[in-house]
Amino acid sequence: MVHEKVQLTSKQADGYVIPIGPVNLVNIVTDVGMVGCGAFDVTALDNFGCPAARVKATRGSSISTIDDLLVGEVKDANAAADKLGVKVGMSGREALDRM
Repeated sequence: MVHEKVQLTSKQADGYVIPIGPVNLVNIVTDVGMVGCGAFDVTALDNFGCPAARVKATRGSSISTIDDLLVGEVKDANAAADKLGVKVGMSGREALDRM
């Protein structure tokens, strides 16, 4: 597992890359919520009141690094994230800045 500090506009977050066989499970967690690759169930996290968004790759075929997640595009967000202004189409970094 790789852990990396991620500098956002007004705070730091924690990024994680967990190798699972041929793929990586990638997410970035703030003090409020998280943005993750396609493997995360943002609806389930909403059941716990956790703002979360799922990001798709904008370069290459999948999210495999922290940088991929930051420049990727939000493909869905749960209701808790929506309340914070997270919208489909924004970058992962933009979504994290709202969390």
